[in-house]
Amino acid sequence: MRKISFAEFGGPEVLRLVEAEEPHAGPDRIRIAVRAAGVNPVDWRIREGQVLGAHPVSLPAGVGLDAAGVVDEVGAGVEGIEVGDRVFGEGIDTYAEFAVLSAWARMPDGLTFEEAAGYPSVVETALRVLREVGVRPGQTLLVSGASGGVGSAVLQIARVRGIAVIGTAGAANQDYLRSLGALATTYDKGWVERVRHLGRVDAALDLAGSGVISELVGLTGDPRKVVSIADLGAPRWGVRFSGAAGDVRDALAEAVALISRGTLHIPVEKSYALSEAAAAHTDSRAGHTRGRRVLVV
Repeated sequence: MRKISFAEFGGPEVLRLVEAEEPHAGPDRIRIAVRAAGVNPVDWRIREGQVLGAHPVSLPAGVGLDAAGVVDEVGAGVEGIEVGDRVFGEGIDTYAEFAVLSAWARMPDGLTFEEAAGYPSVVETALRVLREVGVRPGQTLLVSGASGGVGSAVLQIARVRGIAVIGTAGAANQDYLRSLGALATTYDKGWVERVRHLGRVDAALDLAGSGVISELVGLTGDPRKVVSIADLGAPRWGVRFSGAAGDVRDALAEAVALISRGTLHIPVEKSYALSEAAAAHTDSRAGHTRGRRVLVV
């Protein structure tokens, strides 16, 4: 089979499309014929060697956590799923023609493989950081870097929970944030005062890693009310860096429920061929994403 691999840490140029042995489903796992794989910032952070504590890597290594596809092997102990089922979920080395998943759910009706591949990690992350930051119904959450996949999920889940959101993003994504129910402003000069003008901030999330931790602490008045998923230096300010995934299966179940009710939709901004993984990483690292980027296998 074909898969994306890298033999050394570095820039996107280290990614190679190689021939590899097919993986197989062990106990409590399933294998899918991958139709699409989600591109997450953690993918290029792993490739660069940034987050080895949370994601140990033995080189050469594959890439990718999220995928959607068709079940073609079911491991021992797995119940309620059959060969031929359309699923989405999380596993390892998903930038490939076949991948083994450790957490999965059946795809909701009406969802394409490309769309489905964009949900698993971002919904788990969104649910986790909302829990960790401790924001409650009736309060206001500030989301820095709100237009990407995690931000799109946070805004919609917050709206369902009765949490008001102020989101920052580039000028081109202001209407998009408003369409998700957020008060929106750009993150250029004067953004802190514009946020203050929009209202009180009870808690804040840093999703972009753009060096705004001190400002978020100032706006909330408490570093314990700020969580970052993107700035490894956040703990210097007393701010929690959230990197370890929670219960992905529970997150997928909640995602299915939200999608099925029409209260969660994460658009695919751009699709790439498997051979274009390096370009997908370059674009992901540049930011300014509206929704998700995926590889089509």
